[in-house]
Amino acid sequence: MSIELNRRSFVNGAVAVAGAAAMSPLIAACGGGGGNSETRRKGGTNSKKGAAAALPAYVPSTAVQADIPSTQGAGSALTDPGFLKYPATPVKSVPEVPGAGGHYTTLTPLWGTIPAANNSFYQAMNKALGATLTMKPANGVTYNNTIPTLTAARKLPDWVQLPGWWNSNFKVGELCGTQLADLTPYLAGDKVKKYPNLAALPTGAWSSCLWQDKLYGIPSFATGFGLPGQYFYRGDVFESKGINPDDVKSCDDLLNLGKELTDAKGGVWAFDDLWPYIFQMFDFSQKFTVTGGKLVHKYEQPEFIEALNWCYKVAKSGYVHPDALAGNNNDAKTRFYAGKVLITADGQGAWNAGDALAGVAANKNYRRASFKPFSADGSKPPRLFLSASAGEFSYLNANLKPAQIEECLRIANYLAAPYGTVEYAMVNFGVEGVDYTMGADGPAATKSGIANVQAQTYPFLATPVNVISNPGFPQVTKDRCAWNSEAAKYAYKPVFWNMNITVPNRYATADAGQAVEDTIKDVYHGIKPVSAFQDALSTWKGSGGGDALVAWYQTAVMDKLGTGQ
Repeated sequence: MSIELNRRSFVNGAVAVAGAAAMSPLIAACGGGGGNSETRRKGGTNSKKGAAAALPAYVPSTAVQADIPSTQGAGSALTDPGFLKYPATPVKSVPEVPGAGGHYTTLTPLWGTIPAANNSFYQAMNKALGATLTMKPANGVTYNNTIPTLTAARKLPDWVQLPGWWNSNFKVGELCGTQLADLTPYLAGDKVKKYPNLAALPTGAWSSCLWQDKLYGIPSFATGFGLPGQYFYRGDVFESKGINPDDVKSCDDLLNLGKELTDAKGGVWAFDDLWPYIFQMFDFSQKFTVTGGKLVHKYEQPEFIEALNWCYKVAKSGYVHPDALAGNNNDAKTRFYAGKVLITADGQGAWNAGDALAGVAANKNYRRASFKPFSADGSKPPRLFLSASAGEFSYLNANLKPAQIEECLRIANYLAAPYGTVEYAMVNFGVEGVDYTMGADGPAATKSGIANVQAQTYPFLATPVNVISNPGFPQVTKDRCAWNSEAAKYAYKPVFWNMNITVPNRYATADAGQAVEDTIKDVYHGIKPVSAFQDALSTWKGSGGGDALVAWYQTAVMDKLGTGQ
C-alpha cells in the first residue's frame, strides 16, 4: 500500500463527513484564518518579496530512483514519479537517529478506528525516532469542533495537524505567531538543507504554509502536479467497440460519441455528471482571471456561459444517466463499474489499484482510462489549472523552545523520507515480520499492521512528495503516468495559486455564492434554463455582494500582493 492509496482512503472518509465541496482542492487552496470580529481577523496572504524570503529552497531527492521519472510540464508542473513495484532493497535517507530524547504530544484527525494507545507500532516508531511522540489521533468527524475548543483554552498539543479546508474554522491566521510556531528561522531558503527530505518537497506545497510572509506549516501529501480531476472512460468497452478515444478532440465529438454509446432501453448511458471538471474543456478560471489588469470572476467569463449552455444541452440529450441528473453522485462509481455509465468525471485519485480491484470484481475485463485533454471547440490547445500543491498541514506549538523545534523538524525529516526508503517502510508499514511481510507486490499488512499502522497518524505530521504506485497493477501506474505526462504540457498556475486568503466576514456569503451554485446545478441537470443562471448572477453581483467581493480581491489582494502565479 502506498501513500497514494492511503491518501485516497483518507480523502474518501473526509468527503463522507465534510462533503465533496469542502474537500475540493479549490477550497483547500485559499482558506483563511479569522477572528471573532473583522478588526481581529488576520489574513495569510503574502507579498511576493516576503514569500520569496520565507520559502525553503527546493532540492529534489536522489535517494530512490523511480521506474517512471517525473516529467517537467508547463506552469512549474512536475508530475509525481511512478513505481511499477516496491523497491526490493530499501535505502536509508536519514543516517542518524533524529531525536534527542524529547517528549511531544501530537494530534491528528482519523476517519476510522483509532488504534490502541502506546501500541507496539508506536513503541517501535519512538525507538526509531529517538524521541517519544505520544500519538493521539482524534475522530475526524468531529475534528472541526475539537480544534477550536483547544485553541480557545490555549491547550494545543506540541504538534498538531490542521487540514487546510478548515483554515477559516480554525482561525489559522490568528493562531500563527500566537499559538503556532514560526518556522521561518529554521527552514527559509538554504536553511532547509539541514533536512534533505523536507527540502525535496515542492515549493508550491510550502507556499500553502505561508502566513503573512512567514512559514508556519509543514505540508503533507504534497504533489508537483495536482489537478482537481479529469474525465474517464471504460477502456475495455471502448476497445471492444472499436472506438478510438483519441478521435475525441472537441465537445462536439464527445456529444456525438454520447449518442453512439447510449442504449437507454438496455440500461446503458454514455455519461455520468460531466460538470465537475468542465472548465478543462471550456477554459474558464478556478475563481478569477485577469483581463486588462482587472479581476474577472468565473461567473462573468464568457466561457462559463458556454459551458453551461453545453451541459444543459447534454442534460436534455438523453445521454446522461437519470440518477446523475437527479444529483445522485454517491453511486457514480458503482454505475461506472457496472457499465451502466461509460464516461464519467472523477478526481485523479480514482485511478489506482483499489479502483482496479473493485472494477474487475464487477467485470473481469474492466479497465479505467482517461481522455487526452482537449479544448471545447478543438481549435486551440487545452489549459488545465493546477490545484493546491497540498491541502493538509501540521504545525508546532509556539511554546516549544528552539532546540525542541529543531528536534521536531529532524523527526519531520524522517517522516518525509521518500518512497522506497527504510524510513518510509517503517512509517507506512511498520516493523517487518510484525506489522507486515514482504511479498511479490511489496509489503503486505499483518493483523497488527491493519490495526495499528494502516489507521495512519504519522503521515499527517509530514510525508514525502506523492508517488504513483499500484502494487499488483503496474499497468494502472503506466497508464496514469503517461496521462499525467501528456496533461502536464497544458498546466498553468491559476490566480491566487497556493495563497492563503482571509475573506472578511462581510463578503463571506458572496464568496460562497451558494444561491448561484444551486442555480448552476439546476441548469447543468437540465432543470432550469441558462437564463436562470443569468438572473441569479445579476442578483449576486448587486444585492448579493458579488461586485463588492471582486473589488475587495482587486484592491486588497491583487493590487497589493499580486496573483501568486
